Amino acid sequence: MAEELAVAIRLANQKVKFSGTARGNPPIVMDYFPPLGDGEGYTGLEMLLMSLAGCSASTVVPLLRRMKKTVAGFQVQARGVRREQHPTAFEKIFLEFVLVSPDATAEDLQKAIQMSEENFCPVWSMLKNSAVITYEAKVNP
Repeated sequence: MAEELAVAIRLANQKVKFSGTARGNPPIVMDYFPPLGDGEGYTGLEMLLMSLAGCSASTVVPLLRRMKKTVAGFQVQARGVRREQHPTAFEKIFLEFVLVSPDATAEDLQKAIQMSEENFCPVWSMLKNSAVITYEAKVNP
């Protein structure tokens, strides 16, 4: 049987500020830019970029550790370029992976990212058919 995930979003003010929760975790505030919203939370597209960055990070790091590489630090930055016409979905997404490791090589990181993209990150799998996703990977000692 397929695993089901569930979230709840509730209106938090008289504009478009929402509070979202899942599995009893602390709420996340979503809002939009003024004048539609007050800008007091993340937009849906910012949340989507965070979801892609978080999903890829949470697959790349364990893959590196399975390769017996030290992960002293890891960061993913994501930027998206939106279409001009509505709906203003992302047409391009750029990811920057930065690994801090005394023993991992650029090839190790590249392999883990490719495995994440092709096999393990469901968010990347969903988005790559609707936006061009490119990335850069760096290893710092």
